[in-house]
Amino acid sequence: MATVKVKLRPSTVPGKAGTIYYQLTHLRQVKQITTKIHLHPQDWDSNKAQIIFTDSTSYLLQCKIDRDLDRLKKIIYKIDAECANYTVNEIIEKFYQTTADYSITDFFTQQIQKLKNDNRRGTARNYSKTLKSLKAFMKNTDSTFNIVTEQFVESYNTFLIQRGVVRNTISFYMRIFRSVYNKAVTQKIIEQTFPFKNVYTGVDRTRKRAVTETVISQLLSIDLKKSKALQFARDLFIFSFYARGMAFVDIVYLKKSNIQNGYITYVRHKTGQELTIRIETRLQNIINQYEKKDSPYLFPILNTEDENKAYSQYEIALNYYNRQLKRLSKLLEPNINLSSYTPRHTWATTARNKNVPLSIISAGMGHSSEKTTLIYLTKIDNSIIDEVNKAIIDSIKQ
Repeated sequence: MATVKVKLRPSTVPGKAGTIYYQLTHLRQVKQITTKIHLHPQDWDSNKAQIIFTDSTSYLLQCKIDRDLDRLKKIIYKIDAECANYTVNEIIEKFYQTTADYSITDFFTQQIQKLKNDNRRGTARNYSKTLKSLKAFMKNTDSTFNIVTEQFVESYNTFLIQRGVVRNTISFYMRIFRSVYNKAVTQKIIEQTFPFKNVYTGVDRTRKRAVTETVISQLLSIDLKKSKALQFARDLFIFSFYARGMAFVDIVYLKKSNIQNGYITYVRHKTGQELTIRIETRLQNIINQYEKKDSPYLFPILNTEDENKAYSQYEIALNYYNRQLKRLSKLLEPNINLSSYTPRHTWATTARNKNVPLSIISAGMGHSSEKTTLIYLTKIDNSIIDEVNKAIIDSIKQ
């Protein structure tokens, strides 16, 4: 059976780092696989054939060596069981065949571009944030997915904790990283080893985002004629609430063509699910107030249909919208913090307080990822959801 050893080849140039290589021996044949790992002699323990740990970078490099050695041994065991007559070159060939075609950064970037091509720019932005965090952990070095072990993932988790990242955000990064890793597994870039099994990927309950019906009524009663910016922000907020908690991104991209026969039909940017909302009188009043004849959009936020420019305008608008909502919050009762998420949470809470079944609330909000919703979606007539929405709107005092 072939054997494999890891060694450091010193540089011929004084003071320059040497190169780690794997020495394969079989039937008196000796071949080498040169790596991209470079170390100085003082950083290498030749007796233990491993890196002397000095920082997180040396740990990451040792993880890569360990993964490569493990893969080489698996290849040797498999080929030895299948055929007695094989050469070292065959081992090396299989090693390179199973080596990832993409580095972690390259594969992440490819997934980000795919999301952008699918017009899932919000998700693409989240992937970009995760990659930025991961690169900070790896000190802007790069590697293949072979480095992603339980130890690697746990070290990344510890790194985030030490940087003061909150638990839900850590889970957010881990879920995205795991998703990308699983895509690499599906594409046979790496074997599945379940490296994320010991880190938290759930979602903790966050602070209350919903407000009461009284706050909504108070918001409606404020005289904002002196500030068009605040009035527009308030009206978008109320529109979102009246439209069953429609997300701001979906409001921004709404077009006149989305309205037919007294209904708004649109596709959620986040999930790709199509939703239909009956236009109640109060919804129509807001639409009439901001409709422009020379624009395809329902609201005067975007002025282009170019995807990249439109998304940039959306991001600017979202930031500005949340700033205006903070200003509006100060005009309301103490400890009220409005955000672009508030209408959605408020609609759900208001519906729940009116004893609306969870299945109908979920269907009304387009929560297609919930198992309960998936079970009941086909059984719920959309008119039931429309009546629920009308009841919620009518319950607000003007």
